[in-house]
Amino acid sequence: MRKVEAIIRHFKLEDVKAALLEAGIIGMTVSEIRGFGRQKGQVERYRGSEFTVEFLQKLKIEVVVESKRVDEVVAAISYAARTGEIGDGKIFISPVESVVRIRTGDRDSAAL
Repeated sequence: MRKVEAIIRHFKLEDVKAALLEAGIIGMTVSEIRGFGRQKGQVERYRGSEFTVEFLQKLKIEVVVESKRVDEVVAAISYAARTGEIGDGKIFISPVESVVRIRTGDRDSAAL
């Protein structure tokens, strides 16, 4: 099993959610986060004054899938989240040793 973490723009959440549902992925976790990458923040104007916002608001989507589905999930997220501009985000893939569903005690694939 693998954990796929995607950092995306806020307004792309519904597109990514729809793409994952279409791919048959029914569970995900979404967190509001702040950070910066190559763009190193952005310059904003407020009442005529300029200031730099270093940490931009993003969303982190986490999905745990069977290893054979990783490429499909990554393709769905990439396509749905892409705007073609700097700041579209990143996708991280990590191994997951085990999963346990608390309610039933199901393990691994049965718990997904």
